Amino acid sequence: MTRQSTMRAAVLEAHNAPQRLSTISRPEIGPREVLVRIRASGINPLDTKIHAGAAAHARHPLPAILGLDLAGVIEQTGHDISRFKPGDEVYGMTGGVGGVQGSLAEFAAVDADLLALKPANVSMREAAALPLIFITAWEGLIDRAALKAGQKVLIHGGAGGVGHIAIQIARAFGADVFATGSASQRATIEGFGATFIDRDTAIATYVAEHTGGRGFDVVYDTVGGKVLDASFEAVRRFGHVVSALGWGTHGLAPLSFRAATYSGVFTLLPLLSGEGRAHHGEIMAEATRLVEAGKLLPLLDPRHFTLESIDEAYALIRDHATQGKLVVDI
Repeated sequence: MTRQSTMRAAVLEAHNAPQRLSTISRPEIGPREVLVRIRASGINPLDTKIHAGAAAHARHPLPAILGLDLAGVIEQTGHDISRFKPGDEVYGMTGGVGGVQGSLAEFAAVDADLLALKPANVSMREAAALPLIFITAWEGLIDRAALKAGQKVLIHGGAGGVGHIAIQIARAFGADVFATGSASQRATIEGFGATFIDRDTAIATYVAEHTGGRGFDVVYDTVGGKVLDASFEAVRRFGHVVSALGWGTHGLAPLSFRAATYSGVFTLLPLLSGEGRAHHGEIMAEATRLVEAGKLLPLLDPRHFTLESIDEAYALIRDHATQGKLVVDI
């Protein structure tokens, strides 16, 4: 049988332009790569910023194939790969930035270190929704804050992509979890097992109510801006604040007076630098463990999209009109 030499892909030729459905050459793999037949591609708000050329930290030379997250089936393995075999179902955050081909295509040549076996008890769509948001949540709570059972954890933006996953990770580790959001998000936040805090509540009020004025052991900011400033006031003495959006200018006095610590999370670093890629594969293996144990599930928007309708999905994200993570069926 002759191996397929071409594939369909959505190609971005200019920022903010429609992505053109094209037939291009299928990628060749290196010795430490695997060829993945992509079944689903998760879409993140960051993808739309890369599409617009608006993410200075996430440049992707044009023409480009976007898409950070994928789930699919291994078609072929490089000479140095023993951990995976053809037919394995895998997932991970594998490209779509820094000149690495993304997942809005039928195939991708992927650094095997970035991948893990897909959970057996979820669909390709559910698996593709997880990588970026799970890695971001895990790096903040586990790698940076070293979360422990019994700690009080506050997650800002608990109904968001990273936020709802962070709630589930923290609960799986035995933490007492609280999360902020709008009144309309209360049911979602409580459904994932966190105590809801209205985001308009004064900091002193909810710190007094839920921690006796002591402050939270760990605060994870997934919103940025003024919410990160609020995090410095909500953390306890010797506690830890983590942010996935700590890009502004902030006063550190409230943090310093509490002798608390701060960590930033930059999830793209392994893709952009090559450093730490194996750890991303390890983190995805932890996601598989939690999903298969029934402790983790992504909030998925029920609408279906294809390579032909990818621009419709991007528009929904830009308009803040989603009801969970959007996924493209490949």
